[in-house]
Amino acid sequence: MIRIILCGANGKMGKVIQSVVSSRDDSEIVAGVDINTSEAPFPVYSNISEVKEEADVIIDFTNPSLLSGLLNFATTKKIPVVIGTTGFDEKQKNQIKAASEKTAVFFTYNMSIGINLLANLAKKAAQILSNDFDIEIIEKHHNQKIDAPSGTALMLADAICEEITEPMKYEYDRHSKREKRTKNEIGLHAVRGGTIVGEHDIIFAGRDEIITLSHSARSKEIFAVGAVNAAVFMAGKAEGLYSMKEMID
Repeated sequence: MIRIILCGANGKMGKVIQSVVSSRDDSEIVAGVDINTSEAPFPVYSNISEVKEEADVIIDFTNPSLLSGLLNFATTKKIPVVIGTTGFDEKQKNQIKAASEKTAVFFTYNMSIGINLLANLAKKAAQILSNDFDIEIIEKHHNQKIDAPSGTALMLADAICEEITEPMKYEYDRHSKREKRTKNEIGLHAVRGGTIVGEHDIIFAGRDEIITLSHSARSKEIFAVGAVNAAVFMAGKAEGLYSMKEMID
């Protein structure tokens, strides 16, 4: 039985993860961390440093501002950590990489297997189409999402760039420009509205033809299932930086 510490236990994703874990027989949540310490089927602490329970892995769906405390706890206790939080800046991404030298860290911009398959398909498409097709990425999320573009959109753009020999630049905003689109750019566009869970479209636009790769998330449960699968996968892993690629290969 894999013992989990759940950071963000009483948030929206935390509640979904609780439901997913309760339906499985290979894992259990032994402690939670949340600013809201209301009643749960396990002890909930306001700070991860207060957690006393022994655990095999940590799942984090909180806020980027809490990263330092999370990584300090994980590296000190040598507990693998699955990071599902998004919106990190470059300094924080470097913190994650540094922590992976001391403990096992699973870091991905999206816990959905479907999104990671989409990234692989986009890489294949870029190999074939990038010389003659313009590439645009449109992401849509609910009106409560803070960061834009989404971490997943950036992950998809990064994956595409791995297959293109010429250096590409990301174009986030064209409204202030009075010039035509350049060849070496990938446009990233964010839509925020309603309760959209998450939609990503990658458009390859060529001469007289358009190819679109799409993924639509219909509920948060797909991310929760992915996070719990990652937690089970990470238990007992040696230090290092892991992603969905290692889990599905």
